[in-house]
Amino acid sequence: MPEPRYNGEIVAGSLMVNESRKIADLLLQGLDEKAFYAALLMDNVLQKRSPATTRRQSKLIRNRLLPLHESLWLMIRDGSHEQAVQTLLAAAVMHSRLLGDFIGKVVRLQIKTFQSQVTYREWDAYFEECKHIDRSIVAWSDSTIKKIRQVVFRILAEAQIIDSTRNLKIIHFSLLPEVKNLLDNGALRYARECMEAIQ
Repeated sequence: MPEPRYNGEIVAGSLMVNESRKIADLLLQGLDEKAFYAALLMDNVLQKRSPATTRRQSKLIRNRLLPLHESLWLMIRDGSHEQAVQTLLAAAVMHSRLLGDFIGKVVRLQIKTFQSQVTYREWDAYFEECKHIDRSIVAWSDSTIKKIRQVVFRILAEAQIIDSTRNLKIIHFSLLPEVKNLLDNGALRYARECMEAIQ
């Protein structure tokens, strides 16, 4: 049976820049599993009120960051806000083809056809197409689908692809050369192509 193209893990959160900087720091320290989770749950480095929130967010962030090489972790931890955001966008795209395909196909088409917005209408049509590509998502609940849409549009706003989640206006996106250079290998080319498509 083919591997599902899409997963719903993105429902756990958007780019979470501050939290991701802290997770990147823990990864750069080379902590073992026990020390990593001690820092999260005992030292509460993410400063969350609930251990459940810490677990949910740290799992998503870690799954996004682990496939990246250390130079990208450094960019997330030590880079400017814009550098961290774009690197985290690349990580999120690599982790979620649902996000990546939406940016690389739908947002790109809106820009190329001189549309001023990308709306929920485009998302809903896109998601219906995704059901034909990956039948596993047909079983997702309406609440999960709604939450994923909310998170995807929040990511677009955080990454300065749209100006806000209210009016959904497309704004000029420019991939930073220093981030682009770090995405210059085979494994990360998909993220680079998605981000270059909307420039």
